[in-house]
Formats: sequence, structure tokens, C-alpha cells
Amino acid sequence: MRYGHWGRPVLVFPSEAGRAEDFAAHGMVGAVQDLIDAGRVSFFCVDSADGWTWSANDKPTEERARGHAAYLRWLDEAVIPWITEQLGGRLPVITLGVSMGAYHAVHYSLTRAHLAPLGIGLSGNYDPSSWHAWGETGDATYFANPMHYVPGMSGDHLEWVRSAASVLLVVGQGAFEWEPTKAYPSTLAFAQVLQDKGIRHELDVWGHDSAHDWPWWQRQIAHHLPRFC
Repeated sequence: MRYGHWGRPVLVFPSEAGRAEDFAAHGMVGAVQDLIDAGRVSFFCVDSADGWTWSANDKPTEERARGHAAYLRWLDEAVIPWITEQLGGRLPVITLGVSMGAYHAVHYSLTRAHLAPLGIGLSGNYDPSSWHAWGETGDATYFANPMHYVPGMSGDHLEWVRSAASVLLVVGQGAFEWEPTKAYPSTLAFAQVLQDKGIRHELDVWGHDSAHDWPWWQRQIAHHLPRFC
């Protein structure tokens, strides 16, 4: 689903197992309606595939990671070309997500910075190994986990990521940011990983009243997005 007639394209991932329409239904479009009306931003919202990937807890982690890789191929082969066609040419994409969608947004930007050089994660947990992990794991799980593959970056690839990618991590300290989501500790831990690797990032920690919920994500997007569009 698309919202906006022109402007910087933002690829929006929903919260866990969510749908494309959730972004507008939960007030996120309305929170930045002024940017949309001014032609500064267009949101391109997609469904998740969490129901048969990361949220399919009956499947071993490696199988879920392989399913996630198929979802990424769909983004590469269908969604990014759709955005390009809609805008009449390719523009650098911002990725944006809340909760589990924050993981998707940041992971996509770090692995495809030539397409999406900025990833914005709101209240994310960036370690899939903490999501009901079980079974033997391999390359699919490793390369789907920023908490694992970013520390392993080196050489020319790391230099490219440093030059091409930027990440904004936002999290609160209020209800559900600690438990059960572990968004607060995961966000701080991931920010340290990015810091250790010299990858451009910002960490914005909100107060103890800032909950893992849509009203706070509305405020956070309204606060941050205008400077990128």
C-alpha cells in the first residue's frame, strides 16, 4: 500500500505478523500527514511474512531463517522495482519498522545499503537467536542475525558498509520495552555493536513513560522523519 504522491520513499515493515494497512490504521500516516501533503515523503507499506518465518515457533530456527531469506528475495525482486516504477526512477529508500519490523528495516538497510542507505528501527529486538530459537543453525541464521554478522564484518565489505549505511535506533524505557520484547536491552546492545565496528548510527533513548506501543511510535516518527525528507 502506498501513502503519499511524491517525496523520499520509505519502505515500511509492520510489527510482528502485521499487514500493510497497519501503518495507517494505527495513526502513523496521520502523525506525519504534513510531510505527505508537502510531497516530502511517500510510504510504501508491505505485509510481513513472520507467520511462516520468525514467528513460526514450531519450526527450527534455521528453517525460519531460510524462509526469511525468501521474503528478502521478494522485497528485492518485487517491492523495490514497484517503488521504482511508482516514482518513475530509483531514489534512495529509507526503511522503517516498529517492534519486529524494526529488525526487518535495519537488517535490510545493513545488507542492501545500495538500495536503502538509511534504516530506522523503533523499539526493535535485533537478535533473532533470542526468538524461541531451537535446533541446529547454519549460514541462513548467521546471515539473518545482525548481532552475529555485524561483529564478523571486516575488510572491504566493512568499509563499504561504513561508507554506505546509516542506522537510527529509537527505543523507550517504559511498558513492554524491557519484557517480554527485550527491545530496550537489545537496542542498546546493538548500538554498541555498531559503535565497535564504526558503522554510522544514532541511538535515541526515550524515557520511562515511553511504551512499546503505537502512540509513542507516532511521536517518534514525527520527531525524527522530517530531517530525512
